[in-house]
Amino acid sequence: MSSLITEDEISHETSLVWLEDVENLDYVRQSLDRLPTRKGKPAYHRDGRMVGYALLGPTAKASRASGTFRRRVFWLLPHDRDSKPEGLYAKSAPAEAVDPRTLQPRVKGYKTERSEGGPPSSAMRKLGITLPL
Repeated sequence: MSSLITEDEISHETSLVWLEDVENLDYVRQSLDRLPTRKGKPAYHRDGRMVGYALLGPTAKASRASGTFRRRVFWLLPHDRDSKPEGLYAKSAPAEAVDPRTLQPRVKGYKTERSEGGPPSSAMRKLGITLPL
């Protein structure tokens, strides 16, 4: 869940890989998954689709117990707003959702008025983030 991801847990990220153009997505779900490698496309075992993932640098340490690395994975479910604009999340977003425009390596990302189903906020406009409505 995005609120449970700490900056320390993502401090070894070097880049984010997007599998889709996220410019037209109001939100993506993010989770911190245990993966066998620092790099490369991870296997995906959820409903829906993976839209991106993080790559880790060489200083990232594997868990002593499992030998796995904690990496962020970004995904969407079949009932999310991009597939069902008038559905469950027409005017809200799931707990683990963040606006993909706010994501960067080592940056958790956050919800915005747009990801919550509203127009771009004045803060987004001040930052020069312009989005298609």
